Amino acid sequence: MTTTQPSAIDDPTKVTQDLVELGQQTYLPVYAPREMILDHGEGSRVWDIDGNEYIDLGTGISVNNLGHCNPDMIRVAVAQMKKLWHTSNIYFTEPPIRLAADLTKVSFADRVFFSNSGAEANEAAIKLARKFSSVKHPPQKREIITFKGSFHGRTLTTVTATAQPKYHEGFEPLPGGFTYCDFNDEEAITQLISEKTCAVMLEPIQGEGGITPAQPGFLKLLRKLCDQYEALLIFDEIQCGMGRTGKLFAHEWEGVLPDIMTLAKALGGGLPIGAMLTTEKVAQTLKVGDHGSTFGGNPVATALAAEALRQLRTPTLMKNVQQQGEYLKSRLNALNAELGKFKEIRGLGLMIGVELQGEWIGQAKNITEVCRRHGVLILQAGPNVLRFLPPLTITKEELDLGMDRFEATVKRFQPSSS
Repeated sequence: MTTTQPSAIDDPTKVTQDLVELGQQTYLPVYAPREMILDHGEGSRVWDIDGNEYIDLGTGISVNNLGHCNPDMIRVAVAQMKKLWHTSNIYFTEPPIRLAADLTKVSFADRVFFSNSGAEANEAAIKLARKFSSVKHPPQKREIITFKGSFHGRTLTTVTATAQPKYHEGFEPLPGGFTYCDFNDEEAITQLISEKTCAVMLEPIQGEGGITPAQPGFLKLLRKLCDQYEALLIFDEIQCGMGRTGKLFAHEWEGVLPDIMTLAKALGGGLPIGAMLTTEKVAQTLKVGDHGSTFGGNPVATALAAEALRQLRTPTLMKNVQQQGEYLKSRLNALNAELGKFKEIRGLGLMIGVELQGEWIGQAKNITEVCRRHGVLILQAGPNVLRFLPPLTITKEELDLGMDRFEATVKRFQPSSS
């Protein structure tokens, strides 16, 4: 198929139309992007190529936690890009060493492995859990238990770990060794875990599964069961970590420590990076050549991640997350008192899910699209949940502006059959 490149001298509307058509013609058809071209951003705002302004309450799916074009992040990125972009892990470079040391100081972990994405971090966690079990236990102890509603990535193994059949269809045969349990069901997990289990893997707050937190006490039960059956406890904090809930890591709210934790998304402040963190005892089961990544620990990405971690650790920012999160919930509750369309408003900090009810069931995608047209970007988490993931730096004034636009839009919303 022949395509025409958009011309810079075209009017903005024509450029948008041409670029959208070009993307639709050339992208693998696995996405359904909105018909707009985002062009630049600052803080909690983004602008499209036509000059329209939006309040961003999605942050690239919990990636831009420090907002768009953070000045200190720009400074660090430019400085590193003027020095060194890539070397591979054949050689040491300073930024990933310092980031690894920083991550161990603020977490339970002693060792860090860097990857390019959350899926790769979870792949590393799965491999490590199986390898650790292979050293001490017979071959039948390789089962990993995950939870219904989870999301752990798009590789063949992590999509299998994702206990949602809709992500499995058409990709069979799937890798073996995974067993699924109902989330937050203490009786079910107590009966399911066994001598065959080498690890239990979960998100402390399910993201794609509808912003569903682990119920109080559930993580403590999992820790107890894993210790009892000599299984590892893996926390996937790819979406809920890095300050999103008002603490650096979501599991801190329960005071439960994992054996392995995975990070990505906001870790790099906008650049691709993932990390798997673990203890010395578990880490020592992997030897040279057991795992690797060409781009893992890239100097530019890790320099940015170190700056992101520095900013995310500040008590002032974590206080803002908790305050703005409570305020966001109050705005949503007040709106629901008027409309009665929300079955539940749940989450922690600035990770909020709104479950729809009545004639709005199944309308999450349509609502997000109508909101986009009226200047506010929100996400969905399945067909029935609206997902709010604002920048952690958002001010009350910016949040009010975004919520004013959201409220005005949904008050006029009419359900569609599309």
